[in-house]
Amino acid sequence: MGNLLETLSLTDLRRRTSEKWRRYPEDVLPLWVAEMDVPLAEPVTRALTEAINLGDTGYAHGPAYAEALAGFAAERWGWTVDVARTRAVPDVMMGVVEVLDLVTGHGDAVVVNPPVYPPYYQFLRSAGRRIVEAPLDGRHRLDPDALDRAFAEAVAGGRRAAYLLCSPHNPTGTLHTRAELSTVAELAARHGVRVVVDEIHAPLVYPGATFVPYLSLPGTERDFALLSASKAWNLAGVKAAVAVAGADAAADLARMPAEVNDGVSHLAVIAHTAALRHGGPWLDDLLSGLDANRHLLADLLAERLPGVRYQPPDATYLAWLDCRALELPGGPDADPATVFLERGRVAFVPGPDFGTGGAGHLRLNFATSPDVLTEAVRRMVVSLG
Repeated sequence: MGNLLETLSLTDLRRRTSEKWRRYPEDVLPLWVAEMDVPLAEPVTRALTEAINLGDTGYAHGPAYAEALAGFAAERWGWTVDVARTRAVPDVMMGVVEVLDLVTGHGDAVVVNPPVYPPYYQFLRSAGRRIVEAPLDGRHRLDPDALDRAFAEAVAGGRRAAYLLCSPHNPTGTLHTRAELSTVAELAARHGVRVVVDEIHAPLVYPGATFVPYLSLPGTERDFALLSASKAWNLAGVKAAVAVAGADAAADLARMPAEVNDGVSHLAVIAHTAALRHGGPWLDDLLSGLDANRHLLADLLAERLPGVRYQPPDATYLAWLDCRALELPGGPDADPATVFLERGRVAFVPGPDFGTGGAGHLRLNFATSPDVLTEAVRRMVVSLG
């Protein structure tokens, strides 16, 4: 099939009307939001086309999506998903909010691990939850001591609390180990904290690394996971996700209001089901190209911007760049993403958006062609001149 990331030209991509290609003027290279510069997987295109030709555009119904997820999870991760303990939800973040509504109340605390996906902060605050941070350590790994302190703070006064875990982690691409996740389960059980895991990037794991589904571990029976085909198959515009409950959380999940399911797109269910059932070869080709790009970025930065610290991720197509050693125009307090946008015409997500630890950093999306990635780094260098 070749490198999927080299299939579409910039001219092709600029015909798209999604946020990635419309937020900024045409002279800006957009390496920010989590959209990939790839064509759709053929099984997804075929399934959507057939549905449109049939006029099959009504309401979502049935367990097909959860069954497809269960098949994929068994094949790729050796994890048995009980379809009876699942619910379709409009997307991962809406699913997170709905699950948190089941196990926490207004004013209760939710623990997060900054730097972390910015919508966590936005959605949690909108839901009236108090945010407690347990920052990643200096290697971008979970810090058990920080989690212990955060869990204790979250449940102080007898309040209910939850932990929103990003696995694999966005923006660092950290892949949590079995031992680390087992420690999470032990700490959460000790403090009475309910764990809700966002596993949207789970299919995007590179050779030599292993994704461990949180609910596959002992001690996670009271917890939840949210999964979707969205990120791995570039389906953000056709939203749907699956909430999975641990064995002892099934009764909680059953309390989710029935109207939540009404927000699930039928076309999205069709697309995501096709991706999970038939899109494995396409995903493997994609991962080959992304694998090459994560190392290409490391080489480019080492050669042209050695002041930028970057650890190639074990998962996701996101790079977390530490630019604090750069001498930026505007001085030490300048935001690197702002400098590179204004002076180099390349767009990234600013590090401060990700919470504590984000200052002086930025997130780069390398799910693009090698040529665009190379040009982006060239523009970064020019920005500093």
